[in-house]
Amino acid sequence: MNELSGRQASKQSSGQWRVGMMMMIRSCLGGGLPVVVMLCLNVVAAVMVSLVKVAMNGGMNPLVIVTLQQLTAAVFLAPIAFFKERKSRPKLTLEIFAYIFVSAALGAALRQYMIFVALRYTTATFVTAFSNIAPVLTFLLAVATRSEALDLKSRTGMAKLLGTLVSLAGAMVLTIYKGVALTHAAVAASHQQSHRPTHAAADDAASRGKWTLGTVAILGNCICLSCWFLLHGRLAKKYPHVYSCNALMSLFSFLQVAVVGLCTQRSISPWIITSKFNILTVLYAGIVGCGVSFVLVTWCIEKRGAVFVAAFIPVVQIIVSAIDFSILHEQLYLGSVLGSVLVIGGLYLLLWGKRQEALHCPPPPKVAEEDAADKEQQQVQHN
Repeated sequence: MNELSGRQASKQSSGQWRVGMMMMIRSCLGGGLPVVVMLCLNVVAAVMVSLVKVAMNGGMNPLVIVTLQQLTAAVFLAPIAFFKERKSRPKLTLEIFAYIFVSAALGAALRQYMIFVALRYTTATFVTAFSNIAPVLTFLLAVATRSEALDLKSRTGMAKLLGTLVSLAGAMVLTIYKGVALTHAAVAASHQQSHRPTHAAADDAASRGKWTLGTVAILGNCICLSCWFLLHGRLAKKYPHVYSCNALMSLFSFLQVAVVGLCTQRSISPWIITSKFNILTVLYAGIVGCGVSFVLVTWCIEKRGAVFVAAFIPVVQIIVSAIDFSILHEQLYLGSVLGSVLVIGGLYLLLWGKRQEALHCPPPPKVAEEDAADKEQQQVQHN
């Protein structure tokens, strides 16, 4: 009898241990999985930036890339959305339709085109460095729309304000000051000496004009990205069907860019892709860089919020810089280094303020009630 009761107690304790381990693993995955997903998305984004840069250097038009990218993403996501969410998908109301249409214009059509234009006229490292101000612009827009609090009397509020100002100062440095080339200096010097003095001023002026155009384009990309973060956060609450939402967004953005592309590119030759590398670039940018990434970004925004997602943007710069120098052999300029240090320093000062504010703020009433109910249930089970 004692042996039988001992076996039952052993099985019960073993079962409780397994349940405890499963709960612990589930808790760890729930807390750390968004971080892992965002790091993987940064690698995906860095590879896409490098592939598109090489494709455009080969003569591919940015409008053509964006149009085919969004078409590929729509074709990839549509069957998944149909079979996975056909029973649970609600009716598409006019309000949700408007949200998805504007989100497609900001998050896909305009943003992708602007970042590709910036890649054409600047370097991949500069584009990713300037993109680091997107979290700061997201914070400013959140404060302006009263979805983010800013208390200047507290230490955390001052940290967020100071981080914002430092990041904006870094963005100004990136825009105004290019500086000398820090890498591949010998190649740059021989290239400059090979040009005639009469052509040097004209080439320099044309280079500055292209660099300015690329800077304006990447600034527009950051503004669109910040607006999209906030807009898509609201859309995810109103229409929490990730695959259907992103399939519709890719379809709308394809139609938006296709209309502009067909109006500006009357010839059919830019739309015909024969190079295997360009086909691979379009497929990767559409399926992985757009389709899969949009679904995962939407999931991360729903789990952790818009500012959490935007905080991982600086990781892309590290990966792109490594690809830029080792494979593409692009030059690194002093202005990019100084501006990047200021932007990233200000960004993480802003995030430190937000983290401290979240730690010291009391939980919302709903969360507090749920915690109290969980504790009460645990006490009943224990008794």
